[in-house]
Amino acid sequence: MKDNSPNFLLLSFFLSFSIILFNCSSTDNNDDINDDDEIEEPITLDNEVNDFVWLGLNEIYLWQSEVPNLRDNKFIDNDAYYTFLNSYSTPESLFDDLLYQKDVVDKFSFIVDDYVELENSFSGISKSNGLDFQLLKLSSSDDILGYVRYVANNSDAATKDISRGDFFLTVDGEQLTVNNYYDLLFGTNDTYTLGMADITDSSVYLNGKTVSLTKTEFTENPILINKVIETDGYKIGYLMYNQFIADFDEELNTVFTNFKAEGVTELVLDLRYNPGGYVSSAINLASMITGQFTNQVFSKEIWNNKYQAYFETYSPESLINNFTDTLSDETSPISSLNLNKVYILATSSSASASELIINGLSPYIDVTHIGTTTTGKYTASVTLYDSSNFSKENANPNHKYAIQPLVYKSANANDESDYYDGLTPDYTITYETSSGSVYEGENINNLGVLGDVSEPFLAKAIELITGATSKSSKKDIKGIDAKILADSKDFTLLGKNMYKDFPVK
Repeated sequence: MKDNSPNFLLLSFFLSFSIILFNCSSTDNNDDINDDDEIEEPITLDNEVNDFVWLGLNEIYLWQSEVPNLRDNKFIDNDAYYTFLNSYSTPESLFDDLLYQKDVVDKFSFIVDDYVELENSFSGISKSNGLDFQLLKLSSSDDILGYVRYVANNSDAATKDISRGDFFLTVDGEQLTVNNYYDLLFGTNDTYTLGMADITDSSVYLNGKTVSLTKTEFTENPILINKVIETDGYKIGYLMYNQFIADFDEELNTVFTNFKAEGVTELVLDLRYNPGGYVSSAINLASMITGQFTNQVFSKEIWNNKYQAYFETYSPESLINNFTDTLSDETSPISSLNLNKVYILATSSSASASELIINGLSPYIDVTHIGTTTTGKYTASVTLYDSSNFSKENANPNHKYAIQPLVYKSANANDESDYYDGLTPDYTITYETSSGSVYEGENINNLGVLGDVSEPFLAKAIELITGATSKSSKKDIKGIDAKILADSKDFTLLGKNMYKDFPVK
């Protein structure tokens, strides 16, 4: 998550670690020193980036106190410190080794060797062809089937004959498998050709069609769909929002201005493919949905022991994110719907700031979660640069490394946090396969059109709003037996992350 809140700009940076330099000094006993005694040369540092990595994680990492090699008193002198750092051949290997139970507890901290690319990602800019897809492992096989979840507006894919619900089996003529899918879809090849497929009676086969796609520098607008649905006397706002990107907050506010002008009284917020993003954008969105809770607690932050103690002593207000009535510029008023209930579509692909919306709103209004259990990410990260205070200003010109460590966990106004296993839905979307198995989530044989009243997820929300029988079509269509392997957003630089500006002057 990232937060542009001025509260965090109040913190004067403090270093919690200092290297003790041991120097020889003259004494009255210099005559006792034998000229033949060898004076050991001090250890020198092989890679200055390793020093930055250790100092940054020691300073602000959420689990700093849980990692023995990050203890403040770990090293007795410079030589011991440099010897430790020199035992790692790359900054990446050091960073990974310093994480707390990597891929078990900490699944989201990361390091990059080019912070320009990272900064672009924060603004929604990445190398992309605009195709959002999920990969499924077919039963009793290592083969993978991909299906299109949506096509980003104004992207390369939007100009090609490919759309939601299309299937593919091959890339450049090679069958996708659990062993090659990363290289084929997320490797260095900017252009690739998909071999499209059909499904009949649970059998998947190539249909002879191919689609060539090219990745370019592309800014995806996270507001994919916004519309007003009028049905059974209700005016329902529908918003599919696919990432919390601060650069689009004004446009998001305009959507709510239009909802308000059109008399929307119900809202369906579609976060099923939203992996997270800026905390500030989540606060703004929550305030647009409501409006009656300005300056009340939306979320609380819990940092590592050192930072938590500092904040509680000198700036306790910095630990609180409040509902707001202005955008982050503090001048543009937020358009609010003043709702007491919201319907949120969320799945295992919904993470981080998406989960923050659900958890943060729950103490105040009725949040009806439709879909499947979410990812389970309640932590936020910051970007650290190699400078004296870890800000970008005066960053080391010798390299472009940056680290994105998890630094705090979020709790709502009722102190609810630590949802390791995700947030469970109030209404689970399921489907049956031809084998009789029941799966949760989207039936790839019956995806429907996003924003259409018959699309299964949206149809369920409309049913709950109106009390009328669901208009979802083709309910009896059977799915196929397959296991979710990954989705395309898992391999973006930010992935399922939530981020915040580093709290320094």
